[in-house]
Amino acid sequence: MKNSSLTMHSEASVRSVPLVLAWRRPLAARLDRHPGAVFILPAVLVILAFSIFPLLASLYVSLTRLSFAEGGVELKFVGLDNYLKLLVGIDRTHFLGVTPGLTVASAIVLAVIYAGLGFLLVRYIRGPALTAVGLVGRLLVALVAGAFAWLLVSTLLTTGRPGTLVVTIIYVTVDVAVQYLLALGLALLVVQRLPGRRFFRVVFLLPMMITPVGVAYLFRMLTDTSKGPLYPLWNHFGLSDVSWVTNPWGARLAVMIGDIWQWTPFIFIVLLAALESVPEELLEAGVVDGANRWQLFKSITFPAILPATTTVVLIRIIEAFKIVDLPNVLTNGGPGTATESLTLHAYTIWRALDIGGSAAVAYMLVFVVTFVGISYVNLFRRRVAAMA
Repeated sequence: MKNSSLTMHSEASVRSVPLVLAWRRPLAARLDRHPGAVFILPAVLVILAFSIFPLLASLYVSLTRLSFAEGGVELKFVGLDNYLKLLVGIDRTHFLGVTPGLTVASAIVLAVIYAGLGFLLVRYIRGPALTAVGLVGRLLVALVAGAFAWLLVSTLLTTGRPGTLVVTIIYVTVDVAVQYLLALGLALLVVQRLPGRRFFRVVFLLPMMITPVGVAYLFRMLTDTSKGPLYPLWNHFGLSDVSWVTNPWGARLAVMIGDIWQWTPFIFIVLLAALESVPEELLEAGVVDGANRWQLFKSITFPAILPATTTVVLIRIIEAFKIVDLPNVLTNGGPGTATESLTLHAYTIWRALDIGGSAAVAYMLVFVVTFVGISYVNLFRRRVAAMA
């Protein structure tokens, strides 16, 4: 009996082995078909866990209000009150700014902007690439862009006062534009076969090696007209009694100059690498065909560096929205809130224990950056693909 039972057990084991192998074989075959996904999946899961969870947690916090309770604190759910407080409530002037009535000049500027948006919509509707999804997307973009245009015009071209949202948009627009133009000019200069170009490649990268806080303290000393290292220069030109930080636009200019000085090298090194990868044969063929320097740059050089340009500008736009060190250390957001960015706004009210309001400001920043980033990518995607 024992032998027969052992025989039956062994036969059952033999039968189960092919079943197990048959179950495992399809799974192994599927994994073999997608080896890249198998190796990347653990890293993706870790990144999602550390990215999605804080994002969802901060979203919940933005819908609550911190209050002290017995034994500690509690977060009371208040819905969209923190967002309404920023848009139509008591923090509206801090976030959006003071928006008085439009003047004749500001109304004309706003009408021109709206006419331009309408022209772009009509051209898309009459074009061959019209789709329902594309039309809805462009209508949403036009509405949001029109709201931003009204906010900028009503706070900058009138007697109004810009809020932290407008100040941040000013930083991003001016800083990134000037940084790109300066970096492109320096890269075009260094790529020439001039003596000492290797030395200047290193010198131009030095500002990027300094921490943002260090740059802020550096410019705080430089803009000190009473006792700073440039005091003899300020005194010579009669500017020893002038204070940069007491004038709103002077303080903003000081912040923007510091940011431009620090981050121009980043764009410079990327554009320099792109310029050095442009084939010499194309440039030589253009010279043989009689093209001048501008024609060579417009038809050969710029299309070749356009993919690198769009990428590095997108990175700088996203980073510029998060500016906080320079306005915090250099001007402390002043005078008043004239130089306060959205990130500094969130940090300021966080220190006042308005945790929900701080998270709401941070999420408004996320919405703005997402809108600007998606619009930028959609604007340049087809142009880059056409030139590739």
